[in-house]
Amino acid sequence: MFWHDDISLMDKKIKKIGVLTSGGDGPGMNAAIRSVVRCALSQGFLVDGVMRGYRGLIEDEVISLNHRSVANIINRGGTILKTARSEEFKTLEGQKTAVERIKRHAIDALVVIGGDGSYRGALALYQKFGVPTIGLPGTIDNDLHGTDQTIGCHTAVNTALESIDKIRDTANSMERIFIIEVMGNQSGYIAMEVALGAGAEDVLIPERSFDYDALCQHILEGGRKGKISWIIVVAEGAAKAPEVAATIHRKTGLEARFVVLGHVQRGGAPVGADRILATRLGAVAVDLLAKGCYGKAVGVLQDKIHIVDLSEAGTRKNPHVKEYYRLIKILT
Repeated sequence: MFWHDDISLMDKKIKKIGVLTSGGDGPGMNAAIRSVVRCALSQGFLVDGVMRGYRGLIEDEVISLNHRSVANIINRGGTILKTARSEEFKTLEGQKTAVERIKRHAIDALVVIGGDGSYRGALALYQKFGVPTIGLPGTIDNDLHGTDQTIGCHTAVNTALESIDKIRDTANSMERIFIIEVMGNQSGYIAMEVALGAGAEDVLIPERSFDYDALCQHILEGGRKGKISWIIVVAEGAAKAPEVAATIHRKTGLEARFVVLGHVQRGGAPVGADRILATRLGAVAVDLLAKGCYGKAVGVLQDKIHIVDLSEAGTRKNPHVKEYYRLIKILT
């Protein structure tokens, strides 16, 4: 049910599409923007870009985009439209202001690239105000329903792996324990993928409880068998690397160093998988709007395009936790 029938855009023929990126940035967002813009233009639509996500929408930061606006960005990390978080948009008044901006710029439909919070914003615009919206999964955490992969997740994992490979050289040379903190406040996806791909000895994630005593006992037993170095990957939402290192040192007497990879995981040129995924999904978003199909999120399942309602596309848990953890411990 719309709050105001007079501002509903549902029955209006689409002439102009808006696109925005919201929440945390991720490699591949630019590829998605490029795909949306050029596919929309190829079908005769006009395109506006909203700077700084929902905050920029409220503050009327809207620019016109053309074919050249998105030239040479497919290989660039980050987002040319910038991104931000907006507490104001979570309020009804903020949403009403956003809709007023949409009407002012004659935007008939909106493509939103982001994660769970961005999807909730797109759903609010669609359900409360009748704004045609489509969501594209732009998050490095790969934690959205309706898709096996999210834009940016492949690059983030590869970036972390490259760093850990370098750290392992030092860990072996200095015979030390290294605690590597990666991103993932509520999701252990990056940590699990990185731990398995890097051959780490253990991983701490929000979805799985862990026992410091058991971890330290494992380290001591390994030392008695001649194991000289350890790599332990920690998702930021499970524990903080400095605390883990300090606890291990206190309980084992062994030197433990920590490294927090931080926002380096969000940056850098997107790998091929993220560019291709973003390009495919951007094209489908435009096609859906052209066909009058709104309030959807686009993803891939088993490499095939998959479309779900935005209301069903929220956060999901990593289905591989048990399998990956079992492998990590077997291969230690």
